[in-house]
Amino acid sequence: KPHQLSGGQQQRVALARSLAKRPKLLLLDEPMGALDKKLRAQMQLELVNIIETSGVTCVMVTHDQEEAMSMATRIALMDQGWIQQVGTPDEIYEQPANRFAADFIGSVNLIDAVI
Repeated sequence: KPHQLSGGQQQRVALARSLAKRPKLLLLDEPMGALDKKLRAQMQLELVNIIETSGVTCVMVTHDQEEAMSMATRIALMDQGWIQQVGTPDEIYEQPANRFAADFIGSVNLIDAVI
């Protein structure tokens, strides 16, 4: 019965249903949002494996920087509805386009200075 499934099991069922018709594009909005940290890490690996195996293009919305950087092959950073930078995780980490992109990665990319 659906109400007896754990959060992770419910996520797996939802993903399987989404992939059953072999879509060319899969849209996911915060797919890990309701999962605890341990289950989230497991589902991230599982989701990346499924996407790579199926060959489907996936557009995923997340506010979790670590999740985006570890799961994506390309990232579009948005701020207030505007795209700030598009690139691979390495490109965004190594060459942030602006302060927003640098802050997305974390304070390690920001240096206090006086000019």
